[in-house]
Amino acid sequence: MKSPSTADLSLFLCIARHLNFSRAAVELGLTPSALSHALRTLETRLGVRLFNRTTRSVALTEAGERLYQRLQPAFRDIADALEDLDSMRDSPSGKLRITAGRAAVELALLPLASRFLAAYPDVRLEIASDDALVDMVGAGFDAGVRLGERLQADMVSLPIGPYLRSVVVGAPAFFERHPRPRQPHDLRTLPCIGHRFPSGALYRWEFERGGMRLEVVDVQGPLVLGDVSLMPDAALEGVGLAYVFEDMVREHLASGRLVQVLEDWTPYYPGLHLYYPSRRHVPATLKAFIEFVRSQRDADL
Repeated sequence: MKSPSTADLSLFLCIARHLNFSRAAVELGLTPSALSHALRTLETRLGVRLFNRTTRSVALTEAGERLYQRLQPAFRDIADALEDLDSMRDSPSGKLRITAGRAAVELALLPLASRFLAAYPDVRLEIASDDALVDMVGAGFDAGVRLGERLQADMVSLPIGPYLRSVVVGAPAFFERHPRPRQPHDLRTLPCIGHRFPSGALYRWEFERGGMRLEVVDVQGPLVLGDVSLMPDAALEGVGLAYVFEDMVREHLASGRLVQVLEDWTPYYPGLHLYYPSRRHVPATLKAFIEFVRSQRDADL
């Protein structure tokens, strides 16, 4: 048996991470058909099937799973060794992959990214916008950006932006037809715009007053959205009340196109955090981004 090349094995690892030929092909810069042909060549060379694949799904075979578990840490060590060399350069270079929720990308990550890339022109930053919580290491990401309260305990994190505030807003025309809520429980009788997480769960609106009292409301309404960024537009159309980040509707509030209610029940809370695994070698590109985030935060204080 002719030994496969490291490029062949890297191709296998990429498919195993994604379990999706289209996404793996995009990451590798290949067409799905070329990727499928390369995999068949690798399987023929090894004499075993590595994946069970149908028109709807891709799954590792027992042999593929064993190979994946043995290769993944070895290739991670190789990547770490190369990162050690890169750290000796005057300026880091290479790819930095970050996963973040859609709102996090808009509110914090993109403004930082433009300034970071100007300071480090040899870095190629890839941002995957997904509201679902992903297995960062398994999916090949270096870091992520999420709300601090949603981070796993084994992650290292640092604030990437200021404290945030969520606000309940509605269009003036909405309040011509409906009364303004005075207490969170009043929302149960008003049309609200719901938000469904990628997990399938509906977000339950959370409120706090005086730092002590927490109230959770299961709202109802004619519209449920999976993309938080669409909620201000729906509120502007008068569909219902929306519960969104204040920064997403600041201009609409200033112009009077949206009206805020329940102000006393929506205090500020710790905002978005950059996070990364605590048990993994930190790549030079990520180290540079961490230091850049810290410098930007200190400059804002």
